[in-house]
Amino acid sequence: MNPIQGRESAPDRPNVIFVFGDQWRAQATGYAGDPNVRTPHLNAFAERSLRFTRAVANCPVCAPSRATLMTGQYPLTHGVFVNDVPLGAHAKSLGECFREAGYDTAYIGKWHLDGHGRSAFIPPERRMGFDYWKARECTHDYNRSFYYSDSPEKLWWEEYDAIAQTRDAQAYIRSRPKDRPFFLMLSWGPPHDPYDTAPEEFRSLYDPERIQLRPNVPAEITDAAREWLAGYYAHCSALDRCFGELLQTIRETGIEGDTLLVFTSDHGDMLGSHGCRNKQRPYDESILVPLLLRYPAVLGEAGRDLHVPINTPDFMPTLLGLAGLEIPDSVEGSNFAPYLRGEGDPPKTAALIELPVCFHQYAYHNGGRDWRGLRTERYTYVIDHDGPWILFDNERDPYQLHNRVNDPEYASLRAELHRDLWERLKGRGDAFRRGQEYLGEAGYRVDERGDPVYQP
Repeated sequence: MNPIQGRESAPDRPNVIFVFGDQWRAQATGYAGDPNVRTPHLNAFAERSLRFTRAVANCPVCAPSRATLMTGQYPLTHGVFVNDVPLGAHAKSLGECFREAGYDTAYIGKWHLDGHGRSAFIPPERRMGFDYWKARECTHDYNRSFYYSDSPEKLWWEEYDAIAQTRDAQAYIRSRPKDRPFFLMLSWGPPHDPYDTAPEEFRSLYDPERIQLRPNVPAEITDAAREWLAGYYAHCSALDRCFGELLQTIRETGIEGDTLLVFTSDHGDMLGSHGCRNKQRPYDESILVPLLLRYPAVLGEAGRDLHVPINTPDFMPTLLGLAGLEIPDSVEGSNFAPYLRGEGDPPKTAALIELPVCFHQYAYHNGGRDWRGLRTERYTYVIDHDGPWILFDNERDPYQLHNRVNDPEYASLRAELHRDLWERLKGRGDAFRRGQEYLGEAGYRVDERGDPVYQP
């Protein structure tokens, strides 16, 4: 396919709608088998979509993952390897690619790429190709949430912000002219904690005492984990309702067949598994995200599972590839579009995972460390600065309860994965230095503990 040369050819291209929650782990949907959560709209959508069962968040923390999504680059390339630092303009962004190809572009919700303060106005020249703009750098006060549009005036979302943001996205879709396509990103703040702030209608669905925990939640935190999960699932169900309403608008406007629609998240959440909360860990609860993709005009109407690992850097080139647009040379991820169209094998069989700098919660609790690793279809292999750290056989041990890194039965596999990992790192020029070195070289501000500083 050739890239769009101008607006006159734009009707030949799909609309692209990219919807993502914050900190929504892959396991927390009904279609993925979670026995607790109610997500009927996502379940129905999944039946008719490509369901990626090994969608991986390369660096499982907010800003690094979002910067990778926006550039198709790994964190040590784009430089956002901690939260609340600016993503520079050295790489062409996803929004810029679509705008230059004749698309109308829109961004609604959480941004977390500007690095000038979580409440600061983001001027048009720092919006990376998005023209329609109703966004804020970052907030988790979902029931008292403001945003900016074209001026520094604070505007307020009504009540629970994800609902209001979805309504705005629906209005945007209805307003689009039929003679050119659009690219819309809808970025929800939930289900990221605080977990207890979803609307009462959804919180009432979940009794903490009835929550079934994953077997890898240790006994000493089961009560806390049930409380967290009850609130987390309430957010998920609220967003599921939002997604269902968005789908209805897509159908009503008659664009469903020619629209590339994606649902995913930036990273997962531990929620008590392995005794941990939040993210930055290499466990599946942290690194695996939901990923549903539907584009009936090209990929057909039937749903199917895809078990090949796809990584955050791959999202940008794959979206551009499916839309028939040129992929910038700056992109480091792989284009899965030919594979999804049935034109060959997947471009790779393992996803690189990494945490160049451990910071904030992870730096001070539960043995925080920098790490690098691979997530294959079956195995998770991770090293830290002391050497091999983790080897899980996820087929035999889906809850990652048995670390096989020193098991003689897995010695040859460990050696193979270790070699493969270092080949990947060397190919990217990553010497796996300590996180504080990267912070110092980048000149990022740190506090007395050596932790990155951000402005509220």
